[in-house]
Amino acid sequence: MEDQSWQRLDKWLWCARFLKSRADCSRLIAEGSFRINRQPTDKPHAKLRPGDVITMPLRGDIRVIEVLSLASRRGPAPEAQTLYREIIAPQQACAPADMAAFSEG
Repeated sequence: MEDQSWQRLDKWLWCARFLKSRADCSRLIAEGSFRINRQPTDKPHAKLRPGDVITMPLRGDIRVIEVLSLASRRGPAPEAQTLYREIIAPQQACAPADMAAFSEG
């Protein structure tokens, strides 16, 4: 059960509109290419808190984002964009060859 200080990773990603369904978020996390504060995770239920940094592969890029706040609902895109800030924008991310090294650990 979530409390006010944390939220499940898959639910937060869905509310922040990174993917269209929560099931897609869970599948992507389960592939094992996600990191929270540099620690690898393959658990969709991993606890996420404001201030955490998520590193994730998404649509051929590596995205690095800082969680600014937790989501109370899946709202419109402008509202979802207030939940995080990009640390590394997609066009500045690693080259495809570097992505293999990222997923290896």
